[in-house]
Amino acid sequence: MNKKISLGLAISLVAVSVAVTFILTSFFTLRKYNSQIVDVNEKGKIYSSLQLLDARTREKYYGDINEQNLSEGILKGYINGLGDKFSKYLSKEEYISEKTNNSGEVVGLGLTLAQDSSGYMRISEIIDDSPASDEGLEINDMITFVEKLDVKKAGFDASVEAMRGTEGSDITITVRRDGIDKEYTLTRRAMEVKTVTGEMLSGYVGYIKITGFKENTPEQFVDILERLTSNGAENLIFDLRDNKGELIEPMTECIDPLLPEGVAAVAEYKDGHTETVVYSDESELSIPMIVLVNENTASAAEVFAAALHDAGKAEIIGVQTAGKGVLQETSELQNGSAVVLTVAEIQTPVSGSFNTTGITPDYIVENDSSDAQYNKALEIIQQKKNGQS
Repeated sequence: MNKKISLGLAISLVAVSVAVTFILTSFFTLRKYNSQIVDVNEKGKIYSSLQLLDARTREKYYGDINEQNLSEGILKGYINGLGDKFSKYLSKEEYISEKTNNSGEVVGLGLTLAQDSSGYMRISEIIDDSPASDEGLEINDMITFVEKLDVKKAGFDASVEAMRGTEGSDITITVRRDGIDKEYTLTRRAMEVKTVTGEMLSGYVGYIKITGFKENTPEQFVDILERLTSNGAENLIFDLRDNKGELIEPMTECIDPLLPEGVAAVAEYKDGHTETVVYSDESELSIPMIVLVNENTASAAEVFAAALHDAGKAEIIGVQTAGKGVLQETSELQNGSAVVLTVAEIQTPVSGSFNTTGITPDYIVENDSSDAQYNKALEIIQQKKNGQS
């Protein structure tokens, strides 16, 4: 038996269909992926299927429909359908968060939290000159309450979410240290994230740890590099372990003073043409270098390691890297959301493509509690100083 649909419902269905069609159309017009569906009739089938699905869902679905969640789900689903684990759709809120993260700034208390076996949140790291450090919080302190929220009952994810807030807002947390609980009220503020640290080791070995390549990384990197070299560094160790890469442009600025003049990496696009993504000028630092990597070294960090290795500037120690050798572009959409698309594969002159395969170190060393990879770097430096191969 046919069911009659009210005029109001019919108008609603048409409006939703038009809105959904508009959303999908904005994606289909992206030239990078438009060639995947070249037949107009095939596109029409997709639109029609989605409209039918929407109509049937609104007619039959028992629960309430959140229009915002529905729209976000459609957009995320489209990008997920590409089958590329690196391409993604970002909601407006996620895009704002990503831009803030890329800038090298964070709004919060200056804490890194870990889930403790007790069920509470353990402070694993504290940023210098942050609200947390100003109030005297310490590493391994336990956070038991966030405002009135019991961390153990609420769970780690919900408790971390409760810690978030806007710049200038206050939050009260209960901290347990040596079995004694104490309340602290802190004011969230913007802080610069330190992505580069360094020190001079014995034997004039400069050690530089880079945790990620953000917009503020080059300034930090150059400051530390100049300090170490001006103090007489004769060798450099670049520690890129657990560096997931992030942004290619800041990495290019960091590696430029280390390399000889020339092309250090190119991007090969879908149509076969290539573009230079890393080019170094004629200034070059001529001292022996070692790069430490592990299975989490990815993207721009892999390019950093491969480019130095290809130029004969550095040896690589560690284990096979992650193999994320792609270039991505972020496009902001009309509603403030964004899409991040993989648009090219990155290659270096000698190593070529490392996408999916990763980079194989010169010295394959599994790490242990004594930091065998770091110790191997020091061993190799000492051997070379002693004239050993």
